[in-house]
Amino acid sequence: MSNHTKEQLACCLKKMMSKTSMDHITVKNLVTTCGINRQTFYYHFQDIYDLLGYIFRSEALESIVDYKTYDTWQLGFLKIFQYVENNRAFCLSTVNSLGRDHLEMFLNQQVFDLLLGVVNELAGELPIKEEEKHFIARFYTYGFVNLMLEWLKSGTKEEPKSIIDKLSKLVDGDISRAIDKYIKSKT
Repeated sequence: MSNHTKEQLACCLKKMMSKTSMDHITVKNLVTTCGINRQTFYYHFQDIYDLLGYIFRSEALESIVDYKTYDTWQLGFLKIFQYVENNRAFCLSTVNSLGRDHLEMFLNQQVFDLLLGVVNELAGELPIKEEEKHFIARFYTYGFVNLMLEWLKSGTKEEPKSIIDKLSKLVDGDISRAIDKYIKSKT
């Protein structure tokens, strides 16, 4: 019953956010709409933002778990774009509310993890420090996440596949070159 209640709350919040800004949704509104009591809500979540995080983790995270390699990162990133596209009203409501930080933190963490997997694979046993690998992954994360947020705010007109193709051409080989530059700077 616990997961069912969480899913029910998540579904209600997403539905409400398609019509109302997240900033105007209260726990009271949410539980009334869902037909559950406040105590049940607080048994599962600390606040609306905790529920928001749950939605992102449970719906979007599963779609990219298997795409953290050099050969598959494009598919992982495409899956993130497709999640945002398929949940456009919900994500846009989040971006245009106080929940924006939660969406950005979530996207940053997921994209960072995906890209760090790629960096680690390409670095292999090469003598590069962890902090340098993290810096490379963070650099590309900022670009990727901001590209996605701008795409969302501009109305998601361009096809995600087209964006990923352009992105692939732009960064192809760049991560390996960045790793090489760190290694050469030590010699």
